[in-house]
Amino acid sequence: MHRLAGVSFSSSATSKGKIESKMQTSKSMIARRPKTMIPSVWRRTTSSEKKQRERRRGQLQIANVGSTYGRFFRVTTFGESHGGGVGCVVDGVPPKLQISREDLQFELDRRRPGQSRITTPRNEEDSCEILSGVGLDGVTLGTPIAVLVRNKDHKSQDYGEIAVAYRPSHADATYDMKYGVRAIAGGGRSSARETIGRVAAGAIAKKILKQIGNTEILAYVSQVKDVKTSEGGVDHEKFTMEDVEKNIVRCPDDSVAEKMIEAIDEVRVKGDSCGGVVTCIVRNCPRGLGAPVFDKLEADLAKAMMSLPATKGFEIGSGFGGVLEKGSEHNDPFYMDAERGLRTTTNKSGGIQGGISNGEIIEMKIAFKPTSTITRPQNTVNRDGVETELKARGRHDPCVVPRAVPMVESMVALVLIDHLMMQYAQCDLLGREDYSFVRDGNMATLYDAQAREVAATQASKAGMSAKKMQEEYEEN
Repeated sequence: MHRLAGVSFSSSATSKGKIESKMQTSKSMIARRPKTMIPSVWRRTTSSEKKQRERRRGQLQIANVGSTYGRFFRVTTFGESHGGGVGCVVDGVPPKLQISREDLQFELDRRRPGQSRITTPRNEEDSCEILSGVGLDGVTLGTPIAVLVRNKDHKSQDYGEIAVAYRPSHADATYDMKYGVRAIAGGGRSSARETIGRVAAGAIAKKILKQIGNTEILAYVSQVKDVKTSEGGVDHEKFTMEDVEKNIVRCPDDSVAEKMIEAIDEVRVKGDSCGGVVTCIVRNCPRGLGAPVFDKLEADLAKAMMSLPATKGFEIGSGFGGVLEKGSEHNDPFYMDAERGLRTTTNKSGGIQGGISNGEIIEMKIAFKPTSTITRPQNTVNRDGVETELKARGRHDPCVVPRAVPMVESMVALVLIDHLMMQYAQCDLLGREDYSFVRDGNMATLYDAQAREVAATQASKAGMSAKKMQEEYEEN
């Protein structure tokens, strides 16, 4: 008689026969059971179950890759700094929006390198190509819009030193920790070049917001090192993009802008870098955007801003300064405006209360750290764990904030358009008198005789029949 894990058994021939008989009986009982009653470890996995597991694994992997933002208006960026190109795929763009390559290029030109002496000297045209989602007439189709910008002026040979030595405060070391491999030249996905896709997608979002609610999103540099604009020095009710773009540092206060440029020049000539703050405002933001409790508008704005390269801080409204005030000082009193209805006399909430936009100007600040890649010698460690000294080469911004301005605006636009579409889907669906558009679809001439008459009249006035339209498309 032997004992194993509290179970006794005998080694005699009789006992062996009894055990084998019981095992056969157990197997036959198991075989007759429904598969759902048999523990998975006791039976073979079917091919369909294997496929389901593979699909689940794939879904989990896709959910965690981190290159897609948005729920309804979804943006996926792709590409590395020194690869063939960078860009985005934008899914969820409403159909029938008039959009052109020039609309996107305007924003990309504001972001591109080589603009002035205080930005990286890398000379990229950043010329965009719209590959899909827009018809020959320049109207969106409602299908994914793919945008590509090809990389042309990259010098991978400048990155020999950092192939093994980690740049202090850069993503080199953490990318190796996470993936065990990284794109050495240009920093790969950790480069600010990744934001090209965000800016292109943001241009589309901006156009929709402007068309629907006359919403304006404007950002400017409010601080470089210890040089900052004064409180109220920039009128958030009145300043324009032209005011921002009239100098190379993108500060609408000319006297302060000169001091900021001097501060950047001071570190640039020494092979060093400095940080700064970008302030962004939203005028005519639709009321009611944002959803409690985890999808508050400022929570999504904070995530979007902190996803940008080099960001280290986010404030909305009074921000950290609000802790110095009492409730009676910090509260924004309500009043009734003759033209716009309910408003607040002050705006320390920054246009958002309870996580929901209230119609006032949204005001936020984003802090950017000094550029980590500098040409001054720094102590570091290489991939073999050996301490060494690094003097980086390559072309980098001595201060990122002048070029960060359009990046910030674009991410704000992506947050707002996504929340606007969420609001419409949930809160504006019920309460309508006419739901025929839901039943019949969006091509009225297919089901409405009156619509056909109107369309025929318009086509006649324009001299454009269906046959002529066909001929024009065939010519193109």
